[in-house]
Amino acid sequence: MSTISGRIERLPFGRFHKRLLLMGGLGYTFDAMDAAAVAFVLPVLRHDWALTSVQTGVLGSGNFIGYFFGALSAGTLGDLIGRRKVMMWALLLYSVATIVSATTHSWPAFLASRIVSGIGTGAESAIIAPYLAEFVARRYRGLFTGSLAGFFSFGFVGAALLGYFIVPAFPAGWRAVLYITAVPVVMLLWWRRALPESPRWLESRGHSAEADRVLRKIENEFITAGVALPEPEPIGTSGASSAATGTLLANFRALWIGKQVRITTMTWLMWLSITFSYYAFFTWIPGLLVQRGMSITQSFGYSVAIYLAQVPGYFSASWFNERIGRQATIASYMVLGGACALGMAFASTGGEIMLSGICLSFFMNGTYAGVYAYTAEVFPTAVRTTGTGLASAIGRIGAIASPILVGYLFPKFGFGGVFGTTTIVLLLGAISVLVMGIPTRGRSLEDIAAGEAI
Repeated sequence: MSTISGRIERLPFGRFHKRLLLMGGLGYTFDAMDAAAVAFVLPVLRHDWALTSVQTGVLGSGNFIGYFFGALSAGTLGDLIGRRKVMMWALLLYSVATIVSATTHSWPAFLASRIVSGIGTGAESAIIAPYLAEFVARRYRGLFTGSLAGFFSFGFVGAALLGYFIVPAFPAGWRAVLYITAVPVVMLLWWRRALPESPRWLESRGHSAEADRVLRKIENEFITAGVALPEPEPIGTSGASSAATGTLLANFRALWIGKQVRITTMTWLMWLSITFSYYAFFTWIPGLLVQRGMSITQSFGYSVAIYLAQVPGYFSASWFNERIGRQATIASYMVLGGACALGMAFASTGGEIMLSGICLSFFMNGTYAGVYAYTAEVFPTAVRTTGTGLASAIGRIGAIASPILVGYLFPKFGFGGVFGTTTIVLLLGAISVLVMGIPTRGRSLEDIAAGEAI
């Protein structure tokens, strides 16, 4: 039985959790700002460097190539050496590479630096949710993790504002935007030094004394604030399973044993469908609007409104995570997002494009609030970041392919071909979550692992 888990489950939502939410959330904000800024930089680089549609698509995919390797490495290393170490190094790598990308003068150099930056971004994005979810009690875990993902929306809105006001303002505006997205991360890196390692992970690796020390410090913060903590309820551990873990190959094998096969497959399909559809839309929307006859400034203005819709999208889904469950939230938002994609495909006026884009942004980003919360729950502690990182990495394959595919589809089939494809992929993702998924609402991480996993 795990006293560590029982002690975490008795903690109310307090100042400690608010700090976790802010520190993790700001990381997601800068991750999103960096990714979204590329969408506003691409139309300028296409003009200045005389890029073809395919070359532009390849540049759009550069970040996602890095995301793939970053998410893959972060997940595997997070279970082997600890969540906190991976997160800190990922943030540093992202910041340095983004600054380098702002100094480049050719598209191959820009592509190389964006791939490296994407490794850092992908690593951090994959590690934050499962890491911080391990500090949170089951009664508000879905809301917490969904809200954590909601900070992505602030980054996209920030990037849209930078793209609108700075990119067109002067010739080197795109360089200034990249500098702005990278520099504040240094301050966040300094602030995060105070974050502890996950007690659940420490216990799963046999470091029970260290786990106890970390948790005592957290508990003392509540006690000092006058919070009376109840006696912890004993909870079965998820660290010990029928499959051996603790090495790279063993952790990979553990994802494909028993009931875990269904869960791993479901998360891969879920991530692949939403990430493909999401980046097909958001990487290209400013450029597509320009090709529909709008000026760069006008298209960026439309994009700001579309990105603003992300904020209520994320946080409404976070609320639904605890009301109707993660599966229902993800599937509902995917289906509604698919319907909005059809609306975008058949929109003929600027107003119709904006309305469809706002609704599509609302539901597709809301889906991510469910996806991040859900993926962090369905794997046992010993392989949690490995499973999450692999699912995120598989999703990045969709992100790599979608900008290139859009660059191919749009000249031949127009808006209808782009967003019709998006709709089909979203519907397939919703079906996989409903058919292959498992319920997690109101259950401890250990209970989920004991009942559904290996």
